[in-house]
Amino acid sequence: MPQRKPKKRVSANTQPQAMAALRRALLRRTKAELVDVLLELAQEDRGVLRQLTARFDVAAAPDQLVAATRQAIADATSFDEREINYNFDYDDAAYREVKRNLGRLIEAGQLRLAMQLALELMKQGSYQVEMSDEGMMTEDIEDCLSVVLKAMEKSDRTAAEIYAWCTSMLQSDRVRFLARERLESLRKRFPANAAQ
Repeated sequence: MPQRKPKKRVSANTQPQAMAALRRALLRRTKAELVDVLLELAQEDRGVLRQLTARFDVAAAPDQLVAATRQAIADATSFDEREINYNFDYDDAAYREVKRNLGRLIEAGQLRLAMQLALELMKQGSYQVEMSDEGMMTEDIEDCLSVVLKAMEKSDRTAAEIYAWCTSMLQSDRVRFLARERLESLRKRFPANAAQ
């Protein structure tokens, strides 16, 4: 099977005249008009929404963060099943959003929610890796999981809860190598009967 080349993304920087014209047009608009346009674009495109919330560090309540993280996990791990065993494109910006939101949840004292979302990411992300040719998204997934693992290492969760979570994470990993060493190491810090 021939190897697919990644899609080339056209950068706005390659069209300086168009950018200059757009800049002049935007400068003639009021602040309220620009805000309305940005909100409209964000409503129509989750990628734009993610970029704006990240750039302006928009705070959200835990329930909103959970919903946004679930959506980012779905976007990040999505792929066209017709492209199985290829190096298909994936949404690395969505993975960055997952990592950022997991960190925000942990900072807000919502480690348990972050643990649940990490488990969802493990299930969906490992499936995506399994279905890809070279698992190019592996580093992105492990980067997201590292935020929760770091918090777990310092947490006051019970030994039973940590042991059970690590076990669930390891069992949910379809490829058997995502953050495996760190998960096994964390689980070994607790007795085998801790989950009972």
